[in-house]
Amino acid sequence: MNYTDTVNWMFHQLPMYQNKGKAAYKANLDNTILLAKHLNNPENKFKSIHVAGTNGKGSTSHMIASVLQEAGYSVGLYTSPHLKDFRERIKIDGNCISKQFVIQFIKRNKLFFEANTLSFFEMTVGLAFEYFAKQNVDIAIIEVGLGGRLDSTNIISPEVSVITNIGLDHTQFLGNTIQDIAKEKGGVIKPNIPVVIGETQSKTKSLFIDIAKAQNSSIYFADALVKTNFESDLKGTYQTHNIKTAIQSIYELNKKGFRVSDADIVKGLQNVVKHTGIKGRWQVLQSSPKVICDTAHNKEGLTYVMQQLKEEPYNKLHIVLGMVNDKNIDGIIDLFPKEATYYFCRPNILRGLDANILKDVFTKKGYCGNVYNSVAEALENAKKKADKSDIIYIGGSTFVVAEII
Repeated sequence: MNYTDTVNWMFHQLPMYQNKGKAAYKANLDNTILLAKHLNNPENKFKSIHVAGTNGKGSTSHMIASVLQEAGYSVGLYTSPHLKDFRERIKIDGNCISKQFVIQFIKRNKLFFEANTLSFFEMTVGLAFEYFAKQNVDIAIIEVGLGGRLDSTNIISPEVSVITNIGLDHTQFLGNTIQDIAKEKGGVIKPNIPVVIGETQSKTKSLFIDIAKAQNSSIYFADALVKTNFESDLKGTYQTHNIKTAIQSIYELNKKGFRVSDADIVKGLQNVVKHTGIKGRWQVLQSSPKVICDTAHNKEGLTYVMQQLKEEPYNKLHIVLGMVNDKNIDGIIDLFPKEATYYFCRPNILRGLDANILKDVFTKKGYCGNVYNSVAEALENAKKKADKSDIIYIGGSTFVVAEII
């Protein structure tokens, strides 16, 4: 199989949350542990940082990686989902894993995958861990895919565990309350390993303190500890929290023998895009009219993004919007400005919500807009109708952003 054939096999032959949702979720680590043993436990052959949370874990992971690269370390980075190419999920020093490594990994292990019915995510985690081990990275930043306690990444013993924040997302898997979700994400807290909490939240603070105490783990609340104002080339206002989380994580690494200076932190934060290739975080695609995209898709993330959008100077606002079919629209719809013109569309994945359904929900709440056959068509029409002094915002789902990046 060539690279395209290999990736298509991974996408279409096995269940994957990105496409199928709940059908792809496995509530145990049995397969991951079995795979790790089959691969001779590559997760034990490199140092790591484990990053969980409802929002900001991707940005935080990229910030930490960029700072460590600036300090001269060889840094693996595992994140999900990807926007354009599967290989974006697995990088070293900002460079994607080679197509040949992906091909050979699947070729060597395909019979094992099929015999044990491994999921897309389990295979991908195994691929990332083997790649980082064989490339002898100094450290790898590992982003949790979903939850924490039962996530396939949760077989590592990191130098530092990180939980950015807790919000009501993926409730069909993780629970219906903030506390339930916090317990699941708190599953990344390991015995005697420090944990950094990005945002102090009244509903979760004591719970995390209790989990850390039970694990004999030191706990640090980044927003209460990091007072210095650092800036990043990731310009969303919500990045303030992620910057502090990344910095506190670096401080904890330094306690373990890493050598990262304040100058490395400053330069690393200012060059996240350059060092890691991250996309889709308050990304300005053009000016006149200004076109902005962002992958925020839940209440907590959209609250920050919509507030920042309202503070932008513009004559009229155009919003290209699409969502997935398991999204709780009622919980987020009031965040969107009613004075905007909407261009409803369906992201091109199995979980994509029918644009007509999306429009009906918004129309009943007093919003105005039309349905388009694709994200590209929606954006094209928004550009035709927008004046130079207008703003076009594209979002609602990572998969909507992926189609226009």
